[in-house]
Amino acid sequence: MDDLPRPSPGRRRRAWRGRYLTMKDNVRIVLVEITHPGNIGAAARAMKNMGLSQLYLVRPQGFPSAEATARAAGADDLLARAMVCDDLDEALTGCGLVFGASARARKISWPQLDPRAAAARVASVGEKAAVVFGREHAGLTNEELDRCTHLLTIPTVPEFSSLNVAAAVQVVSYELRMATAPPAAAADQARLATAEQRERFYQHLEQVLLDLEFLDPANPKHLMRRLRRLFNRVELDENEVHILRGILTAVARKAS
Repeated sequence: MDDLPRPSPGRRRRAWRGRYLTMKDNVRIVLVEITHPGNIGAAARAMKNMGLSQLYLVRPQGFPSAEATARAAGADDLLARAMVCDDLDEALTGCGLVFGASARARKISWPQLDPRAAAARVASVGEKAAVVFGREHAGLTNEELDRCTHLLTIPTVPEFSSLNVAAAVQVVSYELRMATAPPAAAADQARLATAEQRERFYQHLEQVLLDLEFLDPANPKHLMRRLRRLFNRVELDENEVHILRGILTAVARKAS
């Protein structure tokens, strides 16, 4: 395994960039027969927050409208580019993966995913995908769900499972971004302190605490073990260890 070639950091970043562009350009949010224009605007805002741009509207009522533009709060460019379709089949043209959002249990067994698993599936496949949301009052019909490859359900408390459509779009859009957005560049992250660096820090810390008579020289291990656990939880990086040791040196100098 160790002999296998590994992609360079530059290649990894390009691969992640490709996944992000695929998500932005190829993932559609489809809203079916939305009756309140404000929900369309709020959904567009949720999409733009997370880098999505493909909004498809199936037979929307009262669109375009000033209310939709107001609720979009700066995402009105998505509204201007929104594709208004006569039926769901038109909105799904060319999509390989289609996720139908619904909170209702189905009698027939159906491939079912939560938003995180659905987003991971989109990221792994890299094809055109659509997430379909239904009417505010009734959701998607069984016939519309028949056109979906997967049922998407957002986990909620059982006694109150109905989500506002824009809120549901926000949840799904967030998970899509988390699954496909590029990670922080490695160059921007300090390296974790090595075991040797941490051990020298702990020895330095123990000696300064003994010199200050803060530690009981007859039994220093109990407190030091707790301090080790404290700093280990933080996962100190190299810079942080250097800073802490500099503080210890200054304290020791002042106390002498």
